[in-house]
Amino acid sequence: MKIEILGTGCPKCKKLAELAGQAVKESGIDAEITKVTEIKEIMNRGVMLTPALVIDGEVKSTGKIPGLEEIKNWLKEGQNVS
Repeated sequence: MKIEILGTGCPKCKKLAELAGQAVKESGIDAEITKVTEIKEIMNRGVMLTPALVIDGEVKSTGKIPGLEEIKNWLKEGQNVS
C-alpha cells in the first residue's frame, strides 16, 4: 500500500504524516509513506488545499487533518480492494 502526504511541510502536513504513520502501525498494515512537497506535483493531482492524504493513488482528504480512526478505516478499505 502506498500512502502519500501532499503538502509543503507546514505543521498540519507534519501532523497528518504523524497520524498516518500511527494508523499504519496500529493497523499492522504494510505501507510505504511518502511526502510530496512540490507544489506543481500537488496541483497535478487536482489538490488545491493541503494537507492532503492519498492512499494508493486515491485522494482521501484535502485541506484538513482527518482523525486517526478515519485514516485507519481508509487503510482497511484499501486492504480489502487489493
